[in-house]
Amino acid sequence: MATVDRWLLPDGIEEVLPPEAARIEVARRKVLDLFQSWGYEFVVTPHIEYLESLLTGAGQDLDLRTFKVIDPQSGRQMGFRADITPQVARIDAHTLRREGPTRLCYAGSVLHAQPRALSSSRSPIQLGAELYGDASPSSDVEVISLMLAMLELTDVPDVHMDLGHVGIYRGLARAAGLSGAVEQQLFDALQRKAIDEVVALTADLPAELAAMLRSLVDLCGGREVLAQARVRLAGAPGPVVAALDDLLTIAERLSLRFPELPLYFDLGELRGYHYHTGVVFAVFVPGMGQSIAQGGRYDDIGADFGRARPATGFSTDLKSLVTLGRAEIEVPSGGIWAPDSTESALWQQVSRLRHEGQRVVQALPGQALSDAAQADCDRQLIQQNGQWQVLPLAL
Repeated sequence: MATVDRWLLPDGIEEVLPPEAARIEVARRKVLDLFQSWGYEFVVTPHIEYLESLLTGAGQDLDLRTFKVIDPQSGRQMGFRADITPQVARIDAHTLRREGPTRLCYAGSVLHAQPRALSSSRSPIQLGAELYGDASPSSDVEVISLMLAMLELTDVPDVHMDLGHVGIYRGLARAAGLSGAVEQQLFDALQRKAIDEVVALTADLPAELAAMLRSLVDLCGGREVLAQARVRLAGAPGPVVAALDDLLTIAERLSLRFPELPLYFDLGELRGYHYHTGVVFAVFVPGMGQSIAQGGRYDDIGADFGRARPATGFSTDLKSLVTLGRAEIEVPSGGIWAPDSTESALWQQVSRLRHEGQRVVQALPGQALSDAAQADCDRQLIQQNGQWQVLPLAL
């Protein structure tokens, strides 16, 4: 019979050990405190639920990343959450049903059947914030500013931001009356910036519309891109011009708040095209092929839950955030070693110290003082003159 290595974990699934686990937990609390200081309320969503809810408003990518099982009670298909955003959207649209803007935040493990990249974890800790009920660029500026405040808190260096707007391509594609298949082909070609394929796919369109769609391939770069887009998309339909106006407004306000932040614009970047409806953004750092935080506007997601609300938000992987950040994350260290004893006075002193916030580890039968260092204790409780006192550890 073959031997099974029961300690092996599946590819992309990892455990987090001390003290790294403590650092991640401290960072989680600090970031959630930051979110709370901006008015974002914390919610906890289920790890597993019916598949229809989990995939609401999502594209094929999320479907492929979702582990699926059959619920033995109902016989319905369920999924382990691969993205918390649709769950939070359900809470806003169906459960809370508030009027006016609602700010929610979350932090929890997700599970991916397929990783985002070959080197990515399949069990990241997704952390994010969502703002519902406001369709203005002010909401987009707020969530982007909160995301940048989070990166500043954790001291992630050399941050660069990409900005785009899926409404520009969507508006041009609708004006062109593209079929679903052609629109998808053109979408794929734009993502690869395959200009020859884009030219071929737009060959039968009116010349002005074809030129505008083709221009999306090279409308990428610094702030000058927005000025170029004003000229090259001057004859575009109203929704396209409105999307460009929103993008310009957001860029101007971000530049005022974060004058040192490098901004990169790509009007052909359609990250989350089937999911987002407006501005899309992502943060990159040198040496990382994948974005470390990303988000955008997704106004239509609440419709399947009975109430479509304007929505914008962002998410990140907490484990990556801690790895990349240079901030000193202070994990409490040291502690007090108490001997193995049933004496009431010792128990009362141990309880008092713990109530004061001290870390006290009491020896178990057979443990000696030499075990105190492994328990990360630097002090000990010693009885002197009938009183239990805290003294330096003397091995």
